[in-house]
Amino acid sequence: MNLHQNLLNEPPETRLIDDPEAREALAASEDPTPVAGRFPGYSAAWARLAENALAAGEPVTAYAYARTGYHRGLDQLRRSGWKGHGPVPWEHEPNQGFLRALHALGKAAEQIGETAEAERCATFLRDSSAEADKVLNS
Repeated sequence: MNLHQNLLNEPPETRLIDDPEAREALAASEDPTPVAGRFPGYSAAWARLAENALAAGEPVTAYAYARTGYHRGLDQLRRSGWKGHGPVPWEHEPNQGFLRALHALGKAAEQIGETAEAERCATFLRDSSAEADKVLNS
Protein backbone atom coordinates (compact mmCIF):
# COMPACT_ATOMS: atom_id res chain seq x y z
CA MET A 1 0.00 0.00 0.00
CA ASN A 2 1.29 3.45 -0.95
CA LEU A 3 0.92 5.78 2.04
CA HIS A 4 1.46 8.84 -0.17
CA GLN A 5 -1.17 7.94 -2.77
CA ASN A 6 -3.61 10.76 -3.53
CA LEU A 7 -7.02 9.29 -2.73
CA LEU A 8 -8.95 12.48 -3.52
CA ASN A 9 -7.98 12.48 -7.20
CA GLU A 10 -6.50 15.97 -6.86
CA PRO A 11 -3.71 16.93 -9.24
CA PRO A 12 -0.21 16.26 -7.94
CA GLU A 13 2.18 19.03 -6.99
CA THR A 14 4.25 20.39 -9.85
CA ARG A 15 7.91 20.92 -9.12
CA LEU A 16 9.96 22.72 -11.71
CA ILE A 17 13.42 21.49 -12.58
CA ASP A 18 16.24 23.47 -11.02
CA ASP A 19 18.63 25.42 -13.24
CA PRO A 20 21.74 25.70 -11.05
CA GLU A 21 23.69 27.76 -13.58
CA ALA A 22 20.94 30.38 -13.92
CA ARG A 23 20.25 30.37 -10.16
CA GLU A 24 23.91 30.94 -9.36
CA ALA A 25 24.23 33.67 -12.00
CA LEU A 26 21.24 35.52 -10.54
CA ALA A 27 22.52 35.14 -6.98
CA ALA A 28 25.89 36.59 -8.03
CA SER A 29 24.46 39.57 -9.91
CA GLU A 30 22.98 42.79 -8.60
CA ASP A 31 21.50 43.44 -12.05
CA PRO A 32 19.18 40.69 -13.32
CA THR A 33 19.21 42.07 -16.89
CA PRO A 34 22.19 40.09 -18.17
CA VAL A 35 20.89 36.96 -16.42
CA ALA A 36 17.52 37.28 -18.19
CA GLY A 37 19.38 37.76 -21.47
CA ARG A 38 21.61 34.75 -20.93
CA PHE A 39 18.85 32.55 -19.47
CA PRO A 40 15.61 33.84 -21.04
CA GLY A 41 13.62 30.87 -19.73
CA TYR A 42 14.56 31.56 -16.11
CA SER A 43 11.47 33.12 -14.50
CA ALA A 44 13.30 34.26 -11.39
CA ALA A 45 15.38 36.75 -13.41
CA TRP A 46 12.23 38.20 -14.99
CA ALA A 47 10.51 38.29 -11.60
CA ARG A 48 13.37 40.28 -10.11
CA LEU A 49 13.31 42.68 -13.08
CA ALA A 50 9.57 43.15 -12.51
CA GLU A 51 9.98 43.63 -8.77
CA ASN A 52 12.72 46.21 -9.37
CA ALA A 53 10.53 48.08 -11.86
CA LEU A 54 7.61 48.09 -9.40
CA ALA A 55 9.91 49.46 -6.69
CA ALA A 56 11.05 52.18 -9.12
CA GLY A 57 7.45 53.20 -9.85
CA GLU A 58 7.47 51.80 -13.40
CA PRO A 59 4.35 49.60 -13.56
CA VAL A 60 4.25 49.29 -17.37
CA THR A 61 7.83 48.04 -17.47
CA ALA A 62 7.11 45.76 -14.53
CA TYR A 63 4.07 44.40 -16.34
CA ALA A 64 6.16 43.49 -19.38
CA TYR A 65 8.88 41.81 -17.33
CA ALA A 66 6.38 39.96 -15.13
CA ARG A 67 4.35 38.75 -18.12
CA THR A 68 7.53 37.36 -19.70
CA GLY A 69 8.48 35.53 -16.49
CA TYR A 70 4.94 34.29 -16.05
CA HIS A 71 4.71 32.85 -19.57
CA ARG A 72 8.17 31.29 -19.38
CA GLY A 73 7.10 29.68 -16.12
CA LEU A 74 3.85 28.40 -17.62
CA ASP A 75 5.86 26.76 -20.40
CA GLN A 76 8.07 25.03 -17.83
CA LEU A 77 5.09 23.97 -15.71
CA ARG A 78 3.46 22.35 -18.72
CA ARG A 79 6.69 20.55 -19.62
CA SER A 80 6.76 19.30 -16.02
CA GLY A 81 3.31 17.73 -16.34
CA TRP A 82 1.09 20.53 -15.04
CA LYS A 83 -2.40 20.36 -16.57
CA GLY A 84 -3.54 23.93 -15.95
CA HIS A 85 -4.35 23.59 -12.25
CA GLY A 86 -3.01 22.12 -9.08
CA PRO A 87 -0.42 22.97 -6.48
CA VAL A 88 2.85 24.68 -7.36
CA PRO A 89 4.54 24.62 -3.94
CA TRP A 90 6.47 27.70 -2.83
CA GLU A 91 8.66 25.47 -0.68
CA HIS A 92 10.26 24.05 -3.85
CA GLU A 93 12.77 26.82 -4.66
CA PRO A 94 12.69 26.39 -8.48
CA ASN A 95 8.94 27.23 -8.38
CA GLN A 96 9.53 30.57 -6.69
CA GLY A 97 10.53 32.46 -9.85
CA PHE A 98 7.22 31.60 -11.52
CA LEU A 99 5.22 32.41 -8.39
CA ARG A 100 7.04 35.73 -7.90
CA ALA A 101 6.45 36.64 -11.57
CA LEU A 102 2.75 35.81 -11.17
CA HIS A 103 2.55 37.99 -8.07
CA ALA A 104 4.39 40.87 -9.77
CA LEU A 105 2.10 40.56 -12.81
CA GLY A 106 -0.91 40.97 -10.56
CA LYS A 107 0.58 44.00 -8.80
CA ALA A 108 1.59 45.65 -12.07
CA ALA A 109 -1.82 44.91 -13.61
CA GLU A 110 -3.49 46.52 -10.61
CA GLN A 111 -1.32 49.63 -10.94
CA ILE A 112 -2.13 50.11 -14.63
CA GLY A 113 -5.85 49.62 -14.08
CA GLU A 114 -6.22 46.02 -15.30
CA THR A 115 -8.42 45.09 -12.36
CA ALA A 116 -9.78 41.83 -13.78
CA GLU A 117 -6.29 40.57 -14.59
CA ALA A 118 -5.02 41.60 -11.16
CA GLU A 119 -7.84 39.58 -9.57
CA ARG A 120 -7.14 36.54 -11.80
CA CYS A 121 -3.47 36.66 -10.85
CA ALA A 122 -4.28 36.91 -7.12
CA THR A 123 -6.66 33.94 -7.38
CA PHE A 124 -4.17 31.91 -9.42
CA LEU A 125 -1.42 32.61 -6.86
CA ARG A 126 -3.65 31.58 -3.92
CA ASP A 127 -4.82 28.45 -5.75
CA SER A 128 -1.26 27.48 -6.71
CA SER A 129 0.40 28.10 -3.36
CA ALA A 130 -1.18 29.47 -0.22
CA GLU A 131 2.33 29.80 1.22
CA ALA A 132 3.51 31.94 -1.74
CA ASP A 133 0.43 34.14 -1.34
CA LYS A 134 1.21 34.57 2.35
CA VAL A 135 4.93 35.26 1.84
CA LEU A 136 4.57 37.60 -1.13
CA ASN A 137 1.68 39.59 0.31
CA SER A 138 3.12 40.09 3.78
